[in-house]
Amino acid sequence: MTSSTDFSGVMAAALGLLARPGRHVIAVAGAPGSGKSTLAERLHDALEAQAPGLSTILPMDGYHYDDAVLHQMGRRPWKGAPDTFDVGGLRNTLKRLRDPAEGAVAVPVFDRGLEISRGSARIVPAEARLILAEGNYLLLDQAPWSDLAPMFDLTVFVDVPEPELRRRLTRRWQGFGLTPDEITFKLDENDLPNGRAIISGSRAADLVVGA
Repeated sequence: MTSSTDFSGVMAAALGLLARPGRHVIAVAGAPGSGKSTLAERLHDALEAQAPGLSTILPMDGYHYDDAVLHQMGRRPWKGAPDTFDVGGLRNTLKRLRDPAEGAVAVPVFDRGLEISRGSARIVPAEARLILAEGNYLLLDQAPWSDLAPMFDLTVFVDVPEPELRRRLTRRWQGFGLTPDEITFKLDENDLPNGRAIISGSRAADLVVGA
């Protein structure tokens, strides 16, 4: 059942998972600009203060298709849409992370400065028992994203009103030096439509955190 909470509620739930044996995965999802990455980082920092080395972050962005693939698909201008990610690759990584026999697991990292994913760019150590997976579509209730559902022990959705998303995303793209026309395209043709699809089409999360 979905429950509205604040950061302390998410932290308590994360500590509850750490108290159990084995490795567990928390999914942190939300629309572009909602602050899901910030929440995952804050949660990781708080966990590090209490249980050093036992948690790590797995960003969904590491599974972006390469720009060359997106050009072949005719989808480069819509990079970040649900069909522009290697969902199967993400699912296989999550399966490996949940398997105690795997030990340390190499994962990709998205380099925003280069706009590419670098394969096997980071190692999740065997000691990390709580994986904080974060990304827009982790709870999307449509294939192939819905195949990820069994991978998560706890789900968190960051709920932010669209006007605030627009404000945050405008500031984000301004920081990357985009022109007003480029920002308008990003927002109205990609980011905000994707956000609406996420808000309306995601499975109910265990916990919902407001803006």
